[in-house]
Amino acid sequence: MDSKYNALFTPWKIGKVEIPNRIVQCSMGGTSLFGWMEPCHLDKEAAYFLLNRAKDGVGLILPGMQCIKDAIGGRWLYQNDKMFKDLKVYMEEFHKTGAKLFVQLAAGMGRSMAITKPMVMLLEHPLLGKLASPVADLDYITASASATPNRWYDEVKSRPMTIKEIQDQVEAFAKTSKKLMDAGVDGVEIHAVHEGYLLDQFTISNMNYRTDQYGGSFENRFRFPVEIVQAIKAACGPDFPVSLRYSVVSKTKDWGKGAMPYEKDFKEFGRDMEESERAVKYLADAGYDMFNCDNGTYDAWYWAHPPQYMPDNCNLKYVEHIKNFTNAPVVCAGRMDPVKAAEEIAAGRLDAVAIARQNLVDHEWVHKIKEGRQDEIKPCIRCHNGCFNFAKYKGTPNLQNTMDSLHLGRCALNPTTMQHKRYYIAPTKKAKRVAIIGGGIGGMECALVLKQQGNIPVLFEKTNELGGLFLTASAMTFKENDKELITWYKREIEKAGIEVHMNTEVNDLNTLRGFDDIIVATGSTPRMMPQIKGFEKTLTFTDVLKDKKDVGDKVLFIGGGQSSCEAAYDMLLNFGKHPIIVEYAGDLIAAQATCLANTSFLRDAMEYHKVPVYLHSTVTEITDKGCTVKNVQTGETFFVECDNVVNGIGFVPTPVGGKTASKKVKGKETIYRVGDCVAIGNLRTVIWRAWDVCMAINGNNQGIEKIVDMII
Repeated sequence: MDSKYNALFTPWKIGKVEIPNRIVQCSMGGTSLFGWMEPCHLDKEAAYFLLNRAKDGVGLILPGMQCIKDAIGGRWLYQNDKMFKDLKVYMEEFHKTGAKLFVQLAAGMGRSMAITKPMVMLLEHPLLGKLASPVADLDYITASASATPNRWYDEVKSRPMTIKEIQDQVEAFAKTSKKLMDAGVDGVEIHAVHEGYLLDQFTISNMNYRTDQYGGSFENRFRFPVEIVQAIKAACGPDFPVSLRYSVVSKTKDWGKGAMPYEKDFKEFGRDMEESERAVKYLADAGYDMFNCDNGTYDAWYWAHPPQYMPDNCNLKYVEHIKNFTNAPVVCAGRMDPVKAAEEIAAGRLDAVAIARQNLVDHEWVHKIKEGRQDEIKPCIRCHNGCFNFAKYKGTPNLQNTMDSLHLGRCALNPTTMQHKRYYIAPTKKAKRVAIIGGGIGGMECALVLKQQGNIPVLFEKTNELGGLFLTASAMTFKENDKELITWYKREIEKAGIEVHMNTEVNDLNTLRGFDDIIVATGSTPRMMPQIKGFEKTLTFTDVLKDKKDVGDKVLFIGGGQSSCEAAYDMLLNFGKHPIIVEYAGDLIAAQATCLANTSFLRDAMEYHKVPVYLHSTVTEITDKGCTVKNVQTGETFFVECDNVVNGIGFVPTPVGGKTASKKVKGKETIYRVGDCVAIGNLRTVIWRAWDVCMAINGNNQGIEKIVDMII
């Protein structure tokens, strides 16, 4: 092991509980031991995932957040005796790993509850809500300190909790913690003064308008989390450790508005550093034994769930500052670099590092560091496509589909995470020779999976470089992790000894006689709009990002999707350009599949940098001097000067052989399509379908007919 990691593998203590190393798996939505958005039970998938991360070398495991009352069904957690009996058996097995486990408990989400359109209907119609309450008591789930606007749909206001409800919750925290302790759990973490969740809504003055003992003064606003830890200590004894999930500062400017990482001159809407310095000492004195820290609220969600636009170690300086005000151990989360973390731990400025998403991507990353194989670690790219893709745009509640809402904690880059019974590598019974057309992410993923199965993939790429359109996507300056991912794929392809034919374009599937099966992974091309006069003057993202063509100063993007906003952000932040965006919809990035942490950052960035954004608008003509733009609501037309125009209106699939390629043009071979040549998606849709296809080829998947190209 490289000596620069040494500090990560030293023991430390939380109270009297010794942790074998300084690596903490932070709590992630969907990885709760007791289920997520369903009647509570010992969740076997989460239990499997967490146990194996402990076996893989993580020192302290924090399962996903668990509300002390069932989100569905309304039963208090402590009332489920069978669940705790099952947990006791599980903990006996877990402790064989040497790791420790703290269960993260929460009072609720309050105004941060990611309500969907059906939920809005129940909340806006009390009678319907009452009828649904035995299944989902939304009036309870969304209750808050005060009548504040819901983060996901501000027309809905939270109901203030009653004093009895607060006191019932305090009692429930104590009873639940005692049951957890008796089951063998090593400690609990209270999801309290953090991220703008329910308990944080009590502590932040601009979210708490109460006039009783839980509102007003500093002491009153912090009374709820203080009473919780005091009740737990009374029930479990002083030596049972209680950690606090803690946001040092809120980085919030207003309802739904966050602060850029480099933004200095703004008025803090939430908790500022001065109050945080006081709060951390106050909470430690109350009984909290550890502070697991980051920044942000749901209104500034990109601090707590940093996308790739946020800098590495984005929360570190704030967390290290707060360590000066407490003797309790302090942990930092948020795009933490293990090398930097080890350096800070060795210097005594930090006690441990919390890493979440990397445990989803590469289950063996800790072992790889210890064994000196850190170059083999598959990097997390902070995409949020699988782990936490709650999405919204102006005028909508949470747009995440039902299956994604019910199954968080998965990974776009690793389908086996939290889905180990659906996706797995099984040795082939009879090796097949499989042609793969296209060396993008989809094609490379297919090649690697087939090789692991024992099949014989042969990869054909028409250019001189593997990576496909992802080479363009990764060209932006802030996408270093994307670049690392491409490097990882290339290295793994070479290491596996996969046959690759570069500069080889396949236009006729009939030329691939002799293969058992064929996978088409030829990606997509930019969508064209010839009805726009002068459209031939537009540049592509490849022109601008990968090939670095000179675009001048003012660059107009037709389309305000994620790609356009990312490119615009890169231009203004790193190259001093002046982007302009024209978008047909009523908001930027009006899409279902992009996480709010990503989209809110880009929207806030465009606003902060005063990027001209024309919504409800379309380009009707492009000239050498600029574009004629039409507002589709008013019919008004106007001219926007610019030096160049970028086609950001999306892509269309380009499958070799067409969408209906089938056995009619082949012999016995089956033809499959993977990636954007099926339908335009993201890395999750590309990689998961690649696994579906490979498992079908290997005979390890049910429902093969669903993915055979000729059936689609």
